[in-house]
Amino acid sequence: MTDTKHPSGAPWRNFYGRFKGKTLRKSQEIVLDEDLAKLSPGAVTWEENPDRNPLDLMTLFGGKPVWLEIGFGGGEHLVHQAQQNPDVGIIGCEPFINGVAMLLAKVRDAGVTNLRVFPGDARDMFDVLPTGSIDKAFLLYPDPWPKKRHHRRRFVTPEHLDPLASVMAPGAEFRVATDIPDYVRQTMIEVPRAGFEWLAETPADWRVAWDDWISTRYEKKALREGRVPHYMTFRKSE
Repeated sequence: MTDTKHPSGAPWRNFYGRFKGKTLRKSQEIVLDEDLAKLSPGAVTWEENPDRNPLDLMTLFGGKPVWLEIGFGGGEHLVHQAQQNPDVGIIGCEPFINGVAMLLAKVRDAGVTNLRVFPGDARDMFDVLPTGSIDKAFLLYPDPWPKKRHHRRRFVTPEHLDPLASVMAPGAEFRVATDIPDYVRQTMIEVPRAGFEWLAETPADWRVAWDDWISTRYEKKALREGRVPHYMTFRKSE
């Protein structure tokens, strides 16, 4: 639903996830207070940027390729990629503040400087990213919304995929990992419709994790519970 109804002028976007879980520890409150603003990618929200001016990625990352992780959970993968790719700038979006606090603690420990954090809805980020500016994007173990009546809430719907496609560069890579078979089915239907090509040529291309993969806590839980991860790689059409 995208009708403009909010007094700020923002499209009215239903959000079904969680913004906050259990009470934050004092150490988490401290790292949020001290570090979150310093890692801001710029004015993303409608309150900060009602005219939806594009982010200045050149100033932000000095001309480096820019990657995007959508819903980074506890931040293990995001920090890992920042460590392994110092010549890349990475933006992470995550509305769940407990996960943001976990990430910030990991950033402190790792000492990475090529990472920025938006603690909010990725759709707001899509509004202000320049067209064709993202060279790689990650969607890793997104909320499965298992009930059929909730499938429209999943990320792999046109409401999310179409704006994602517009901010990705031609030939850019889009990685999706999930352990939910029906999420795989919906991904395989909807992502190509948004202008992406599935790159798998053999079963190993979706059964075996990427060479630079680090298993997240969500994946470890899935494996303990007997679910099978799927690793899908797509390329944005030229």
